[in-house]
Amino acid sequence: MLGRLLPGAQHLQNIHPLIVHFPIALLFCAALLYLLAWLARRESWGWSGLWMLVLGTLGAAAAVASGLYGAEGVMVAPSVREHLLVNHERIMLGVLALSVVLSIWAWLARPMPLKGSGVFLILLAVLLAALAVGADFGGRMVYDYNAGGNACPQPIEFSN
Repeated sequence: MLGRLLPGAQHLQNIHPLIVHFPIALLFCAALLYLLAWLARRESWGWSGLWMLVLGTLGAAAAVASGLYGAEGVMVAPSVREHLLVNHERIMLGVLALSVVLSIWAWLARPMPLKGSGVFLILLAVLLAALAVGADFGGRMVYDYNAGGNACPQPIEFSN
């Protein structure tokens, strides 16, 4: 059924690649909206940021869950698994944890923390930096070592 709707998906080893882009987009949008809300003192933008943050966190939870579920079945060389996959996993678990903390903080202070708003924005920037680094590890696995696909032979060893 999925192959009919999304023919390219039949080449995937798991659904993780179909999910990961949502939290990336939502969390970056949340940070942008929160920054704009803070600069312009617009509460409505803060509400939009809150919903983007919550949805991004839910998306991150789904991405982490699908990644952990599919990690053992990804066909990559052991050196790629040890270097890229393990780092990708650790960083993204940290991204999920931080996004949960920020979501709870923002939800309790709806729509945006007034006390500690500078710390909140700095933590959002840390979240985005970690997300970018973790996504880079994931992208390197996909594009350099065909992790998650079966379109070409797997490399024998990891190289810098």
